Amino acid sequence: MILIADSGSTKTTWCIVSGEGDALPTCHTSGINPFLQTEDEISECLKQEFSLSRGFFDAVYFYGAGCANPEKNEKVKRPLALFFDTGNISVNSDLMAAARSLCGSSPGIAAIIGTGSNTCYYDGSQIIRHVSPLGYILGDEGGGTVMGRKLLADVLKNQLPETIIRKFFDKYKLEPAEILHNVYREPFPNRFMAKFTHFIAENIDHPSIYGLVKESFTDFFVRNISQYPESAHLPVNVTGSIGWHFSSVLKQAAEENGFSIGIVTETPMEGLLEYHKKQLSSISK
Repeated sequence: MILIADSGSTKTTWCIVSGEGDALPTCHTSGINPFLQTEDEISECLKQEFSLSRGFFDAVYFYGAGCANPEKNEKVKRPLALFFDTGNISVNSDLMAAARSLCGSSPGIAAIIGTGSNTCYYDGSQIIRHVSPLGYILGDEGGGTVMGRKLLADVLKNQLPETIIRKFFDKYKLEPAEILHNVYREPFPNRFMAKFTHFIAENIDHPSIYGLVKESFTDFFVRNISQYPESAHLPVNVTGSIGWHFSSVLKQAAEENGFSIGIVTETPMEGLLEYHKKQLSSISK
């Protein structure tokens, strides 16, 4: 049996795959990110929230946000090795998860548009080119945190119609000082800001909100996808909740900027299961 984990900034999905390639039960824990958590915090998250059997796994494949270099990968690998009592642990970036999920073993452009955003050109085996996402302060164009940040800024600076601003405060019952405190003083401001994409989705038909989303996706294509020469002839494949829920706006922004959209999925897990099933099948032959 193998265990596959797909971890974003807010949530980790865990799925067991049997030796025959059958997907078994899944569970969810909080997101695991070595840039935001210590090893002790990762261990505590596993102890408190992992609900599947911890029986013997032949391998654990962990794909996560923040798993961008060997040092950070080891910071995740050590608590995983202790918790699952196995040395066969592979830690890769969430971008590799997206590439394997969306492209399998074929070349392609893969993108994550969820709480954050990220992109790459994948040759069917390795990530060959990568534009750094830079995080939600300097980058992450098109991601939920950036959209939430734009919404909050527009609400607090009266850049939206009064009806939308009133609707926002009626829904969330937040004072401006509370918003600033959560953004600047509390842990995980990215999660706080990203949750306001629910309001964006509820009001997507309003021109000002639609424009906010479209502008965010336009920035995503101009500042990221345009740097891949392959985007001239290859579609952009996308996984992630924001890309999925706002796919019609995403496609319009792509077309207006000279790009095309290929596969769009809400999460990479289904594609990852297919990828690893094929790997198991090839090993068993």
